[in-house]
Amino acid sequence: MKSDVLKKSGKAILLGNEAIARGALEGGIGLGAAYPGTPSSEIGMTLASVAKQVGFYFEFATNEKVATETAAGAAFSGVRSLVCFKHFGYNVASDSILPLPYHGVKAGMVLVCADDPGCHSSGQSEQDSRYFSRMSHMPLLEPSNPQECKDFVKIAYKLSEKLEIPVVIRITTRVAHAGGVVKLDNIPKAKLKGKYDQGKAMRNLPPEIMNIHHELDVKLSKVHSLMKDEKLNFIEKGKGKIGVIANGVAYHYVKESFKELGIKLPLLKLGLTWPFPEEIVKKFLKDLDSVLVVEELEPVMETEIKALAKEVNPKLKVCGKDKIPGFCELRQEIVTNILGDMLNKKFRKVGKIQQKLPTFCSDCKVKLDIPQRLPTFCPGCPHRATFWAVKQAVPRETPYGGDIGCYLLGLFPPYNASDFVISMGAASGICHGMTKVVDHKPVVFVGDSTFFHAGMPGLVNSVFNKGDMVTVALDNRWTAMTGHQPNPGTGQTAMGDEAKALKIEEVGKALGVDHVHVINAFNIKDSIAKMKEAHSQKGSVLVVSKGECRLQFMRRARHKGIKVPVFEIDQNKCTKCGTCLEQFGCPAIQKDEKGNYFIDEANCWGCSACSQVCPNGAIHIKKK
Repeated sequence: MKSDVLKKSGKAILLGNEAIARGALEGGIGLGAAYPGTPSSEIGMTLASVAKQVGFYFEFATNEKVATETAAGAAFSGVRSLVCFKHFGYNVASDSILPLPYHGVKAGMVLVCADDPGCHSSGQSEQDSRYFSRMSHMPLLEPSNPQECKDFVKIAYKLSEKLEIPVVIRITTRVAHAGGVVKLDNIPKAKLKGKYDQGKAMRNLPPEIMNIHHELDVKLSKVHSLMKDEKLNFIEKGKGKIGVIANGVAYHYVKESFKELGIKLPLLKLGLTWPFPEEIVKKFLKDLDSVLVVEELEPVMETEIKALAKEVNPKLKVCGKDKIPGFCELRQEIVTNILGDMLNKKFRKVGKIQQKLPTFCSDCKVKLDIPQRLPTFCPGCPHRATFWAVKQAVPRETPYGGDIGCYLLGLFPPYNASDFVISMGAASGICHGMTKVVDHKPVVFVGDSTFFHAGMPGLVNSVFNKGDMVTVALDNRWTAMTGHQPNPGTGQTAMGDEAKALKIEEVGKALGVDHVHVINAFNIKDSIAKMKEAHSQKGSVLVVSKGECRLQFMRRARHKGIKVPVFEIDQNKCTKCGTCLEQFGCPAIQKDEKGNYFIDEANCWGCSACSQVCPNGAIHIKKK
């Protein structure tokens, strides 16, 4: 990854996310900031890996709002910046994003948002972030492949500086993770130091703010004339009176469908989608009988196109979400089937026109000849041991608040220890509300990174408003779910420098939490005892469960040549009670054809937790 992104010239095969990072380098980035969130994670990871070598600053911030503010500070001071996050991160950062254009920037500022149609890495909602640009008065670019990802970042910097406002680049999962050949340009020496011009703050308050709002409208009206030479929106000529309009990855699905069907219809590809490109759309619609708008999720472009069609071609039939599903990500065969039906063209249909739900949906009708299993924790994961201890210690009727991170897997059997998952840090506030209306004391699970991201305000609220709940902070030292980025508790920065590791237990005490406990996730007996004590205490209770992510531990052990012990099951003592597999759920433990339990040595990472939960003492370290 690192070597390809840093190639001086020529071509390289890059993911869309890596291409965005390369575009930032070629665009002269001086500061980058992010909070990791898939499908955007590789952007930040790539920038972090090359920051020192190239000579710019990068950080993983405590949350997306702080990351945006950090990038804005650089742009205010004349240094080009980039901030990236996933769609949920846009929600977090929106409180600071929406006022930014009103203040304005001195140097180019690019915001990259990765939406996730199909929820490949997003459990709570499918969200179309294109609406944010309309609210915030910021131009929106939508690349469709890695080459455009790189090029659009550079264009966004130029446009941002011409308008003196931030510019948004919106990608989706398939664009973020698609690989492709990218033509590279030179990486210039970036401007790293600037100066903030004081005196602009008062312009960003009433009554001047209304004038600035008008200025923003004027600026947006100039966007397409400023970008006319970039060819972000273009028409591909074709035959017939049926046209197609597409954006992002949908453009490539259309092109593939043309090839499949052996046709070439008029096609309008939109890359600069806000302000909406009215002139080129009007030109395209003028002589058509019907048009198909191909976009994922919401009918954002379709709504705009229908309004324009009434003006330039009232009889035009505009098709969109009446034919294309508004949920999940698109597939090329769906577009092919729809176009084939519109043309009354005989062809071999692939699947059904109706969108199919992903295979993990409970009501999915797709039958695949593969073993089915629920998602689970890695072997040796400290979170598994913590969930086990908590479930042994508290009453069965205890409500459990889940949050965002690896520990989200606790909602699945055999743990069943998350009754809801809403957003980063939301579990604390929701469970606090429960304490006011139910008799059972809830338990909140929050990861270390999530604690620093958005967990502290909920904990403070519980302290302030006399809540009665237990918060279990799962401290595995890393932002593990998105690829092991550092957080304030890790002890190092994104660029690998040593940093002060904040201790969650000390933060909890400083916030005024009534009772604070620290447990070792891999000492199950002690963990159960302390959890029982914690759940019996009144008021706000914080339990910090410490245990490094086992993936990181094993990587370090292999690198240093440390032999990790492997465990085995004594068949003479095993009663086949199922505690280790069906209840504890370690994937290293399996059953053979005769029903005997055994440990797969290749998957055993030596955490010892299974030996502690076995009621018969049948699991022990394997002798050499």
